[in-house]
Amino acid sequence: MQKTGLLWERRAEAFLSEQGLTFVARNFRVPRGEIDLVMQEAHHLVFVEVRYRACSRHGNALGSVTPAKQRKLRQSAATFLQRYPSWKNHPCRFDVIAYDGAVTRWEPVWIRAAFE
Repeated sequence: MQKTGLLWERRAEAFLSEQGLTFVARNFRVPRGEIDLVMQEAHHLVFVEVRYRACSRHGNALGSVTPAKQRKLRQSAATFLQRYPSWKNHPCRFDVIAYDGAVTRWEPVWIRAAFE
């Protein structure tokens, strides 16, 4: 993992923890993709995609979560639930934490249930 990606994932994890979510897993990798963070909020299992864009030349961070990326995340989440069956009866959702701008910008955009 690149240093920049890890930095923003750690910031997102800290932000979500401040919002009351509990850490479950980080960088869950499968051949089809990766889930940046898996968190728990009450009874929900939350799969979190963290995106950062230093500049908007190629679009903003939220816009980079394309339908193809969403498919990969859903497939990766299905594998997570297969590997860890104790979570399979929990309601699940996909959130996006997006950071745009200079590295000094700390305020994330948090989209809960960004897609199904």
